Amino acid sequence: MLLALLSLSLSLLLWYQGLVESLSRPSVGDALNLRQLELTALAGDLLPPALQEPLVGKDPRAELAREMKRQIDASALPAPVLQRLELALLQRGSQPLLVAGELGRLTEMVDAPRRPLLQALSEGRQSNAAELERWLKPWRAPTLVAQLSCEQLGLPDSACPANRWRRRLLVQLVGVSVLPLLLLLLGSGLLLRLAWLGWRQRLPQAPPLIGPPLSLVDVTLLVAGGFVLLGEVVLPQLLQQPLTARVARLPVDAGLAQGLEVLVLYLALMVAPLLILVWMLQGRGDRPSQGWLQWRWQPWRSSLGPAAGLVLMVLPAVSLCGWLIDHFWKDPGGSNPMLELVLTSPDPRALACFALTAIVLAPLFEETLFRGVLLPVLGSRWGGGAAVLISAAVFALAHLSLSELVPLFVLGIGLGWLRWRSGRLGASVLMHALWNSLTFLNLLVLAG
Repeated sequence: MLLALLSLSLSLLLWYQGLVESLSRPSVGDALNLRQLELTALAGDLLPPALQEPLVGKDPRAELAREMKRQIDASALPAPVLQRLELALLQRGSQPLLVAGELGRLTEMVDAPRRPLLQALSEGRQSNAAELERWLKPWRAPTLVAQLSCEQLGLPDSACPANRWRRRLLVQLVGVSVLPLLLLLLGSGLLLRLAWLGWRQRLPQAPPLIGPPLSLVDVTLLVAGGFVLLGEVVLPQLLQQPLTARVARLPVDAGLAQGLEVLVLYLALMVAPLLILVWMLQGRGDRPSQGWLQWRWQPWRSSLGPAAGLVLMVLPAVSLCGWLIDHFWKDPGGSNPMLELVLTSPDPRALACFALTAIVLAPLFEETLFRGVLLPVLGSRWGGGAAVLISAAVFALAHLSLSELVPLFVLGIGLGWLRWRSGRLGASVLMHALWNSLTFLNLLVLAG
């Protein structure tokens, strides 16, 4: 009992410190907003005229220029040259003298291979497709910069990137604009239907909540001692430096090295709690027919269907929470660092490491801990509803992000509801994996 109380006290202190420190971490929200505005500015002209304003607004390029200038002015760090070039090209029509001066300053800042493009843009020189490709090559410029440069140099539309990548850009635009709206509408309808059935008391009765025969002291030791103290604090401190040194000696680039570090450190995080759980369950008597955790994967349709449905129902609630936070809290900070890594990583192998961590390992481990152990143990004492809420709160706190606390709590309620009402931990794992997959795919689409 004393060890459990000590572990809980230290864990709460560490969580409080982590939540406060999350305020100083950069938020990926601004980067995501900028990427989406860049996509609409790039793909907007490819849409039929009747669809342009409903999907991308009246003037997406002007909106992008305003948002980019706001972010540059608000940042304490100097803006990257590519971002300043993009802003200058966007403002060329409205502020030609100011932009000409900015292009001249950028020309003096860059190395020799990058100067021909800036010189041609600042002089208003006409060019051809071959010259543009040669000038852009040293920049590794994003598609919008290439498109704006192509337009400024007087090349025909057929030679510019937007026309060449027309199909891909339209698919991306649909993926980040139209598809989320359709999913929100569908999810809202399903959520209203669930609320109606609940109000009319027509929901199926929840099966008995079966879980490991553990006490609250056992669960406290598992979560606070095994997960927080050993998994999140002790093992990373022991492994971080030797792991970084080991990965640095591998013949891989920085992106893949970062992906491998994330994967290995998450595997290390899982080790202590899972070993403690296995040790606690030894000698606890006869196991239920479906095991202590009630995975119950088969039949797949019985797990996958409810998991997909709950993802859709949780989506509008989480989106509403995110919108309210953005509306009333202008600079929340504290995004999950992996979001930025996925958004900016160009290496497919690094992305594979991030995907394995986020879509496979995290759902399996977190659902085992929070919905496989914590929820049924709490439910056996205080009922399924209270267990869903408490396990969702612990799940949200464990992510150490103050700005994401409420959305994660809502997601945790959905995951806990599914575990309680279906009697299947496998369904919660699938729902968690589907949710993380949607987030991951959205980042990949925005990253281009």
